[in-house]
Amino acid sequence: MKTAKFAIGQVVRHRLFPFRGIIFDVDPQFANTDEWYEAIPADVRPRKDQPFYHLLAENSETEYIAYVSEQNLLEDRSGEPVRHPQIKEMFDKKPDGRYEPKRQSRH
Repeated sequence: MKTAKFAIGQVVRHRLFPFRGIIFDVDPQFANTDEWYEAIPADVRPRKDQPFYHLLAENSETEYIAYVSEQNLLEDRSGEPVRHPQIKEMFDKKPDGRYEPKRQSRH
């Protein structure tokens, strides 16, 4: 199994499509439905044997949750904040611009 290249809280952008987001979860390999996978056009369909990332994503029009293969992600070096409305639930923004996962209280 491959080690994930990107980390939770990291801002990334899609290699092919115009969206970016913050990673909030990582699957070591594909863990979505076959229907979802088959809906991706064959010429851009990623391999299943790699990490897949859940993103709080945004494009120029909206915010949403995305599920993206590692091969299709690049580090976002823009320094621009991500505007997704769920960020404050999951992350604290540090003075240097990084997003740090909020600590979960345990009982």
